[in-house]
Amino acid sequence: MSERPSISIRQVERFAFRVEFGPAFESLLTDEPVPIGASEGPSPEQVLIAAVSNCLCASLVFALGKYRQDGGGVSAQASGRLGRNADGRLRLDGIDVAIALGAEAAAMDRIDRVLEQFERFCTVSESVKAGIPVSVSVEDGRGTRLK
Repeated sequence: MSERPSISIRQVERFAFRVEFGPAFESLLTDEPVPIGASEGPSPEQVLIAAVSNCLCASLVFALGKYRQDGGGVSAQASGRLGRNADGRLRLDGIDVAIALGAEAAAMDRIDRVLEQFERFCTVSESVKAGIPVSVSVEDGRGTRLK
């Protein structure tokens, strides 16, 4: 992948933000849950959980195809484990993803190979597992860099 994945985000009100993925895609309204926000869209934590789960499912589909296995469709249920760090700040301590195949394992003669490697194809979950360095800058309304 040669292009840099990117988005634009703009505050709509309080803790609600509109996320733009480019002209070819619908935007996404995100919001914090009540009582901080109004729960008018998925929370940032849900968006991260969705990204990890989506990538894992897509990687499994890729690996199934690589080994010419018919998985009978892929679905998943995922949740985040919340906890507090040493400073008492709320953090995602982990993400649990339960993936289901529509086909039975007995119908897939190479399922062991698929399961052995599909996670390594997932850009998002492997990046999150390793910890992603995040560079942050802040500018004021005049374009003056504050941080």
